[in-house]
Amino acid sequence: MVRKTLVKKTPKEVNMTSRFLLDALVPLMQDLSRDLSDAERYRRLLQTMRTLFPADAAALLRLEGDTLVPLATEGLSMDTLGRRFRVAEHPRFVQLLANTGPTRFASDSDLPDPYDGLVQAVSGHLEVHDCLGCPLVINGRPWGLLTLDALDPARFDSIDMSSLSAFLSLAAATVSVVERIDTLARTSEEERRRADAYRQAHGQSRRTMIGNSKSHKRMIQEIGIVAGSDLTVLITGETGVGKELVANAIHAASPRANKPLISLNCAALPDTLVESELFGHVRGAFSGASSDRRGKFELADGGTLFLDEVGELSLSMQAKLLRVLQNGQLQRIGSDRDHTVDVRVIAATNRDLAEEVRAGRLRADFYHRLSVYPLRVPPLRERGRDVLMLAGSFLEENRSRLGLSGLRLSSDAQAALLDYAWPGNVRELEHLIGRSALKALASQAEPLRILSLTAAHLGLDDVQQESAKVDAPTLQTPVKDFRTAVTSFERTVLQNALVRNNQNWASTARELQLDRANLNRLAKRLGLK
Repeated sequence: MVRKTLVKKTPKEVNMTSRFLLDALVPLMQDLSRDLSDAERYRRLLQTMRTLFPADAAALLRLEGDTLVPLATEGLSMDTLGRRFRVAEHPRFVQLLANTGPTRFASDSDLPDPYDGLVQAVSGHLEVHDCLGCPLVINGRPWGLLTLDALDPARFDSIDMSSLSAFLSLAAATVSVVERIDTLARTSEEERRRADAYRQAHGQSRRTMIGNSKSHKRMIQEIGIVAGSDLTVLITGETGVGKELVANAIHAASPRANKPLISLNCAALPDTLVESELFGHVRGAFSGASSDRRGKFELADGGTLFLDEVGELSLSMQAKLLRVLQNGQLQRIGSDRDHTVDVRVIAATNRDLAEEVRAGRLRADFYHRLSVYPLRVPPLRERGRDVLMLAGSFLEENRSRLGLSGLRLSSDAQAALLDYAWPGNVRELEHLIGRSALKALASQAEPLRILSLTAAHLGLDDVQQESAKVDAPTLQTPVKDFRTAVTSFERTVLQNALVRNNQNWASTARELQLDRANLNRLAKRLGLK
């Protein structure tokens, strides 16, 4: 193969090129200190590259194992971003990565070009005729490639090597910034978890457990007892009672408080993803597994793993979890090697798991392994005047958010809160206060420094009346036929459940104990979707 050389310029030409290069690079250097997304940084990098070195197409590719993954492209078809180029299958990529500097291929090179037919400069599927590639090395290791392509065989004849080298240095700096930001983001998340655990342990949590009722104090006492042990805890309670907050408190008061607390919502992912999330996978285990990945158990090693909505796990997934619950051993998907972890498990559910066992939806051995120490979180209706204390916490949050000097409850609003049954528990109260504060503020003719919420702002009478219609339909209500009455009843039940769950379909499905797909079909049949 003949490799073309890049032409050197005269001193005058170099001086003019340097000024042009500096003008083009200054905005890119300024971007290094700006808060930009990875995609935007890469897009600007390629735009500058094409300004300095005119080409029909440019691409930035990251090396992941033996595969080059396009992160950004300019002038190439959209499907290029979805492609994965195995280096061994593309001789040009092999040569680019093998060289330490820029490589330009001859226009008559017989090596196939991976971008042939992908350049958008003209219609049709013309082949690339001028190809230039540069390896990017970060911290002494190959990170990926920058490529330039043109349909004109002589397009890159005038490219200046010193200018190209300067640009490569800045490109490497841009990539390094992105890598560091990603690393800092991961570190920051870990530090945030540790800080939250510390605040919990020292009564400084951003969202503390508030209450003076007997049932609440009893739960706090239980948390103090079980936190010092390594027992698996099963937190039970209705939707919205604050089960995750209880799990945070147990971890924060435990000897593992300075280790990570990792959470997974078991209802939010399909079985295949749950397994990968829990146990991790090795590269090539399935389509899209481009690198080894640790699962939640390994991330929580030495700390605590919180499995929310654990009752949603399938029987097959329950069986796979049993082994790690029993002896702390797991295998990543696609691997035969055992990993041993030291993890305390806290699980939570709003289902009656004993009933789930009797119904055959939950393995008995899995249930007994989880419920070593069952801890019930009382519903808000059992906590008496705690509702006012919790309301005060939410009022203060909204006061700060809305920029008010004061946000209060009138006496009739307090009475309404105490009389309400709270089917959505603390979460419903939180949403109600936020929604009512906005309604009250919007209803004022003039801005107020202190705002009082009344029973009318809360609107709980309307909610109770709707619930009464569902819970106690009167025999005197005439209906055309039985099917119409049933359909009307189903629609009302579903509408009220959606209101309680803030229009969240996943939460509504869990409350009604329906499969998500079945709920979607029901909603469509009832004309609600």
